[in-house]
Amino acid sequence: MTSKQVSRRSFLTKGATGVVAGGAAAAASGLFAAPAVHAQPAPMVLKMQTSWPSSDIWMTFAKQYVDRVEAMSGGRLKIDLLPAGAVVAAFQVLDGVNDGIIDIAHSVPVYWYGKNKAASLFGTGPVFGGSATTMLSWFYAGGGEEFYRELTQDVMGLDVVGLLGFPMPAQPFGWFKQTIGSVADIQGFKYRTVGLAADLLQSMGMSVAQLPGGEIVPAMERGVIDAFEFNNPSSDMRFGAQDVAKNYYLSSYHQASESFEFLFNRAMLEDLDPDLQAILRHGVEAASTSNTALAMDNYSSDLQKLKDEGVAVHRTPKEILAAQLDAWDKLIPVLEEDPFMKRVLDSQRAWVERVTYYEIMNSPDYELAYDHYFPGKLKL
Repeated sequence: MTSKQVSRRSFLTKGATGVVAGGAAAAASGLFAAPAVHAQPAPMVLKMQTSWPSSDIWMTFAKQYVDRVEAMSGGRLKIDLLPAGAVVAAFQVLDGVNDGIIDIAHSVPVYWYGKNKAASLFGTGPVFGGSATTMLSWFYAGGGEEFYRELTQDVMGLDVVGLLGFPMPAQPFGWFKQTIGSVADIQGFKYRTVGLAADLLQSMGMSVAQLPGGEIVPAMERGVIDAFEFNNPSSDMRFGAQDVAKNYYLSSYHQASESFEFLFNRAMLEDLDPDLQAILRHGVEAASTSNTALAMDNYSSDLQKLKDEGVAVHRTPKEILAAQLDAWDKLIPVLEEDPFMKRVLDSQRAWVERVTYYEIMNSPDYELAYDHYFPGKLKL
């Protein structure tokens, strides 16, 4: 791996210089020597695998990152974008990046919660009242990025660099074959979710299976699960959620503040020229903005398509939301028995207390304005 990386950088930094020098020598050797040809070095090709099937809209989100990196690098970087399973399984991209089998991964931290539960705090942890935008801000301005480095590199000993991008809208409670109105209605349900949400909903009486997105609908068809969530209307619709359930419950506290994870092999990243390192890093920020625009367009239009296909769209009953908060209250002290997790949770609480106070106090009542211009639309 080291020799491969050294040769990569050597080619990028010395290749073009060698061509120029060679051209100058040829010119000096004779008055009528052929003109120098300033050839460009071939691009460095990086292998990037996602945790998503090729049909998922999230592959388009990943492609937005690839396009921006390639454009900003002026062709010096090319990224080979691959779907889940092309090199490693969906839940194994962390290992793939650490081992150098792939250079970059596009995933979510919760997918490696089985290795260390603290991973879930970077996307599927207690909400405290902050949105995904609040928590992505904590990552970059409130100390979260350093906590993430500490977890991956110091605690787990991994050779990776992780960055977060695209604050996801709160995830729906999900898909149910029948309507639900209370906590009693979900008792004993075999339910798909991931990360600490699994611990949370198990404590509320559900039986939880953690499955990649591509396995959800087949599991529902076989009766392995009888309710599930994945993430958003576009992804859910593309893998056929509406074919196995017709009640779709939006809004939930089980996964309300997640973002995409961009994982880089650390040796690969640090071996690059500083400008290329900056492009890979800041490309995450650029893609975060374009991802948000794409999500708002597609998630909203696909939700309407689901309704047109006979799906009943609900908001999750307040009794269930309140029970989720109570369940978090019981789970948090257990998590805080781990010193690292307690430091992360303390930092997140302090950030949310200050930042969300401003956000709530500063925000006008958007629901009031919406109902003013589109009266009756919100009545379900």
